[in-house]
Amino acid sequence: MAATQPSADVEGALLAHLNANGEIPDSRSFASSLGVPHKDVEDVIKRLRAFHIIESTDITREAWVLTDEAKGYAAGGSPEVHLVAAIPPEGASRAALEEEFGDVFDIARKAAAKNKWIRFENDLVLRTVEDARDELQELLKRVENGEVVPDPRKELERRKLVTKEKTIWYSLKKGPEFVVKRKTLATDVTREHLKSGDWKDLEFKDYNYGAQGQPIAIGYSQPLLEVREAIQNIFLEMGFSEMPTNMYVESSFWNFDALFQPQQHPARDSHDTFFLKAPATTTQLPDDYLEKVNQVHQSGGYGSKGYGYDWKRDEAEKNLLRTHTTAVSARMLYKLAQEEHFAPKRYYSIDRVFRNEAVDRTHLAEFHQIEGLICDYGLTLGDLIGVLEDFFSRLGMSKLRFKPAYNPYTEPSMEIFGYHEDLKKWVEIGNSGMFRPEMLLPMGLPEGVNVIAWGLSLERPTMILRNIDNIRKLFGPKVDFKVIKDWQICRAGISCSEPDRTLAGD
Repeated sequence: MAATQPSADVEGALLAHLNANGEIPDSRSFASSLGVPHKDVEDVIKRLRAFHIIESTDITREAWVLTDEAKGYAAGGSPEVHLVAAIPPEGASRAALEEEFGDVFDIARKAAAKNKWIRFENDLVLRTVEDARDELQELLKRVENGEVVPDPRKELERRKLVTKEKTIWYSLKKGPEFVVKRKTLATDVTREHLKSGDWKDLEFKDYNYGAQGQPIAIGYSQPLLEVREAIQNIFLEMGFSEMPTNMYVESSFWNFDALFQPQQHPARDSHDTFFLKAPATTTQLPDDYLEKVNQVHQSGGYGSKGYGYDWKRDEAEKNLLRTHTTAVSARMLYKLAQEEHFAPKRYYSIDRVFRNEAVDRTHLAEFHQIEGLICDYGLTLGDLIGVLEDFFSRLGMSKLRFKPAYNPYTEPSMEIFGYHEDLKKWVEIGNSGMFRPEMLLPMGLPEGVNVIAWGLSLERPTMILRNIDNIRKLFGPKVDFKVIKDWQICRAGISCSEPDRTLAGD
């Protein structure tokens, strides 16, 4: 075999061969004739092809190749044949053979037993043949030599002795810019070129306008934060003020009792709520208001019969991780009721809430809730529907449906459905209703003041906008950074390829 040649010699030899013969039908054979690896010839081919000096046609073939383990068997014989040869006529103990063959004993034992070359009597291994023909070694050598082998290949695959590899080589011919010796093209005019004056004779490499630049390493916004900011802007455009939501720990009173939710309600069970061990309770509750809540739960009032049960203060004092931001709404409405003169308000909040739920592709124990409410005289269900249509139209959801529902603290209550253009179906996007008098009047709000409110999660619209099927790709320790990197914010139901239509507004 000839000595290995440098790249320049390979290029020169290839161009000289093409000049003399017009073509090279097989780049592998050409590499062998030069005594160089095919990779060296392949590098030269790619370089010359870029300058249109040569033209190439890819030739592809998939072939079975031996693994390192199989190469050892092809050279030295299979372990099962060695095992048979190691067993004397009187047999050998299994322990002795395991010690002799080590890790390959089980491989050899199973293969030899399958071929019925050995049998077992208690701990004794006996051979049933005098000599074993090493058909595996013969088969491996045929594969190694590139022969096409029939069905026994399946056995080689099962034993992981062969893998399929894709091989590419080339047939070559002269290109439109063919030359026997390639000139080195300049890419820049240097100071030395200007001083010597040889810039006049330089040939420059063509500028590739389609070449990709180096990717820029930049930070990316988290999709939830993008959507949160966009929805926050919508609330601000509609004249809403943000409620303070910095209290993740809340009392059962504000989270449940103030909302006219009975103490035996399933949502207050430890299976649905995270209760605190320390501090387990609070005493910072307004006594006069607490007594009114007690009365409306036990015996009713304000046109209600109540729930008719024995309300317990110690149950209301239990601390928990808030299950909804409506606890914040209750605090804000109570604060509003204490003012000397009532003034209509529009409030919103977007923050974390916590539920003791099993984590799966659509549920987390920690997520975000969006909530909006309007407090004013004479509000009706029609006002609520109008506000919802305005709010969701700014999200790009113009097709809405409403379905009657039940909530302890709203009556009437409605589930909100929006038609998703991409999914071609109606999807639930939120809940809404009018706060009950049993909730508002004990706070001290004037007669005739109504509150309309609605809420939805932040994660669900974000998943719909980005067609994410697993919430854990979006939030938590298993977040998919590719989802964040590729994120484009867009209106629901409108293609993300339309950059002028953003969720944040036109």
